[in-house]
Amino acid sequence: MALVSDIADRIVVMYKGDIVEKGAKSFSSHGRRGRKGLRAFSVSGRVQKPGVHLAPAGISMLELIDEYCGGMLNGHSFYGYFPGGASGGMLPASLGDLPLDFDTLQEHGTFIGSAAVIVFSDQDSARKLALNAMRFFEHESCGQCTPCRVGTAKAIPLMEQKTWNKSLLEELSQTMEDASICGLGQAAPNPLRCVMKYFPQEV
Repeated sequence: MALVSDIADRIVVMYKGDIVEKGAKSFSSHGRRGRKGLRAFSVSGRVQKPGVHLAPAGISMLELIDEYCGGMLNGHSFYGYFPGGASGGMLPASLGDLPLDFDTLQEHGTFIGSAAVIVFSDQDSARKLALNAMRFFEHESCGQCTPCRVGTAKAIPLMEQKTWNKSLLEELSQTMEDASICGLGQAAPNPLRCVMKYFPQEV
């Protein structure tokens, strides 16, 4: 909890420092692709410099990795990323030039959320990452509603199969999205859907 508070304090200082010391006009001068200002990205995964990076709004994943994260770890090639944490879904490296913003990722089945970015490489498996996320969602489910409680539990053994039953997983995903009470169950299918859409060779 102290770590989270410390990071939050650092972000506030970064924002306030830039605005108070240099003015709003200076702050809004940052940004790319029509966006204005700066945004805090919490980056983890296969990069040289993970951590919280204050970068221009509208920056792409490729730019964020190269300009703020020191590139990929040695021996690792960019394969994909979670733009908004585990529930935000995942995208392949081929879509690494999309602006990391609220209005650009939804059409691709993902969202930016709190910008908790996770970068993975060619040494990782998208299907295993999605499975790990589903196990997390099963553990975190409060159990109040059946679509989330049972849906996450049923998805796991299906995702553990060598070949995925895509039609059954999509039916389960749609039920969870439509009928879960809260955002956890509604967003839990995002990673598995993204694997089927963007990493079909793995399943």
